[in-house]
Amino acid sequence: MATITKEKAAELTAKYGANEKDTGNVRVQIAIETEKIKNLTEHIKTHRKDFHSLRGLTAMVAHRKNLIKYYSSRDILACRALVKELGLRG
Repeated sequence: MATITKEKAAELTAKYGANEKDTGNVRVQIAIETEKIKNLTEHIKTHRKDFHSLRGLTAMVAHRKNLIKYYSSRDILACRALVKELGLRG
């Protein structure tokens, strides 16, 4: 459901982090949270009455929003590039 595989997390960490072990980087956290949101959104489309997962999805979106807000306060241009690369905000 909302989880991702270790391989996918490692792939995102390598792509958006400074190295393979850089899981604390804000860019990596946003990318992983986005992947979890995509997976859970597909689950919600199939199971429309799963309100517990819907609540979790809402919490994840709020957490990602806070991460993006933090990252934009540090480096607005890099944040905009990341948001565009991840395909967020239409």
